[in-house]
Formats: sequence, structure tokens, C-alpha cells
Amino acid sequence: MGFLAALDRGPTARAALEAMTGAPAQVLARAPGRVNLIGEHTDYNGGAVLPVALPHATWAAASVRTDGRVRVRSLQRRDDEVAVELPSVAACGPGLSPTWAGYAVGVLWTLARAGVPVPGLDLVVDSTVPLGAGLSSSAALECAVGAAVLGVLGRPVAGADADLLVDAAVAAEQQVVGAPTGGMDQAVAVHGRAGHAVHLDFATGAAAARRLVALPLHERGLALLVTDTRVAHALADGGPDAEPVGYAARRADCEEAARLLGVPSLREAVPDAVEALPDGRPRRRARHVVSETARVAAFVAALERDDRRELGRLLAGSHASLRDDMEVSCPELDLAVTAATGAGALGARMTGGGFGGSTVALVDEQSLGLVAAAVDEAFEREGLAAPQHLVVEASDGASWSPV
Repeated sequence: MGFLAALDRGPTARAALEAMTGAPAQVLARAPGRVNLIGEHTDYNGGAVLPVALPHATWAAASVRTDGRVRVRSLQRRDDEVAVELPSVAACGPGLSPTWAGYAVGVLWTLARAGVPVPGLDLVVDSTVPLGAGLSSSAALECAVGAAVLGVLGRPVAGADADLLVDAAVAAEQQVVGAPTGGMDQAVAVHGRAGHAVHLDFATGAAAARRLVALPLHERGLALLVTDTRVAHALADGGPDAEPVGYAARRADCEEAARLLGVPSLREAVPDAVEALPDGRPRRRARHVVSETARVAAFVAALERDDRRELGRLLAGSHASLRDDMEVSCPELDLAVTAATGAGALGARMTGGGFGGSTVALVDEQSLGLVAAAVDEAFEREGLAAPQHLVVEASDGASWSPV
């Protein structure tokens, strides 16, 4: 058993860029992955979510080119796909093959469309966010690259530019890669804060209303244990860490449920009306969204009064709803949740879009090793590959620094 360390990959990205270009790097940017405490499949339905920025992050080293070309290299990729070179920022838009490069350079195109004078760039990225684990390595990549662009232009990741970066990263994922995701991942990758969860409410249908929620885990003797089951997403349109096959179908079911209920989004739906729908997928999807949005509010209240029993109950309810009504869990996720709670975790649930990926468990700090070992043993008994564990502390969002 081991815990994946949140190492600083900035130096490796910088060294690789300087080896590639033969010149000093200009900017080093960072953006975190995320784990969502509660509020799954709610962001695109006008609901609320409660994610945390991970200490595990993606780093982007950047330098400006004088010929307008774009060249990007990933240190996580196989030799035959580590580097992509494009003739201009304009070539970074839709039509680009939906591989990892779409996430990396699509944000250049969306920033340029928003009026940012994006220059030609050399970029090297490196990361400790596990790929395909449902921890938003894609948003971390987008936001790290976008922060690097702001860095070479001397613009801070703050205020209007922070919101601009979120919008550009969301647009890159939706318009360039073609993944029909909500905006939670990019918002927390930019606006995360150490020691806090980020409460995002998408009820307005535009930019999410945002507030920080104190998460004093260590002070309370608690920890968040994230378990990557190593069951990778079945990837939408072939993109790495895109939302999985079935995500678009779930979104379509939710839209159909809203149509049947006569509401703009499921945020406006009420339980009695949902239960009056004919039995079928739209009713189950709507039941999940309505109950999950309520669980987010209850979870925040329970955090504020340190009601651990209620926190555990809400985590369990979220997982059951995702398993039974949204139907996005899988045997490995269910096994990790059952093993963690059986070993004493206060509560656990799958996190992310589902169909594989990770679970998150709220655990007494002194029981971390015991809970992780119990999950490992359960996987071994079932003949499954050993999972990977991360201990999570809420971290800061995207930033850059000059080199």
C-alpha cells in the first residue's frame, strides 16, 4: 500500500522545455486536479456542487515563439504522441483530433476568440494528477496552459482574468474536445483555496455563484482518502480523462426529464412532481439530481456544525443515488466504498462522472492506513489490480510565476 505523492513537477517541465527549445523558459504555471466531496451530475442541471482542489496538479512551462507556431509536449504520454506542433493558434480549435492535445491547446484557441492576444508558444506539461481517475486531469491541463498564457502576457490569474480562464477552459472542453461537461472542474481548478471547499451553485445558468466553505479537516482529526480504482473511464470521443461514454446519454436523460416536468432545468424540479413521472430513466435521473442538490446543502450545514454522522449518511446516500438512479457506478467503485466504510470510514462515495475512476472517503486521520489497507485487501480478494490512494488536503487554484 502506498499514497501517491503530490510532487512539484514544475522543475521537470521547465527542464524539458529548455531542452526542447535550447532557451530559458519564461513562465511556469500550475493548476490542480479536483475531488468532488458531494454534488455529482448536478452542475449541468443547474444544481450545486462542493469540490476541493487537489494538491496534485499539472504544471506548464512556457516560452513565446516569434513565428506564431504552437508546440506542446507532454511528459505523461507515450513516445509516439508526446509532442504536437501546429502552424498557429487558429489551428488549435475544433477539428483538432480529440486527443490530449485538444485539452492542452484548445484553451489557446478559446482565449484568442475571447480577445486575448495569444502568441505562438512552446509548452511542456507534466502532472501528478492521475489520468482517467475522475479527478479532472483534463481541467488541470486546460487551466495550467491557460494560466501560462496569462503569465507570458503578464496578467494575473485573478479577478476578471480568472473568470475568463474558467470560461475558456470550459469552452475548450466543450467546443474543441467535444465533451458535454459542466463547469465545475475548471471553476475549482482556478478558484480553489487551501483549507476550503468551493461551493458552486449553477442555478443562474451562467457563471456559477461561488463561495468558500471552510474545511478544517486536520484540526478535527479527519482526512480525505481518495482511491483511484484504476478502472479508467470509457472515454468520450477518445479524449484522455474526458467524461466517459454514457455521460452524454445521462445529460440527455436529464434534459428529457426537465422537458417532461416543464421546467428550464432540474434545479426547478420538486420531488413530488418527479415521482409523478412515468417509471423510466428520466424519472430516475431527475430523482438523483433533486436529491443530490439537497444533499449538497445539507453537507455544507453538517460541515459547519461538525456533524460527522450526518456527513457519513449524506456520502452514503449520494453513492446509492449515483449507483441506482443515475446508474454511473461500477463494481470496483462499489467495492471500494463498501470496504472503506466497513473498515471504519465515516462515509464514502464514488466521485466524478463515474463508469470507473475514484472514490472519496471521510476518515479519522489515525485510521487512514487501516482503511486504505482494507480497500487493497478487498481488491486482492476479487482478483483486481491494486488501487492507488491519495490523501487530499484542500489546495490553491491556478497560478503562474516568472522563471
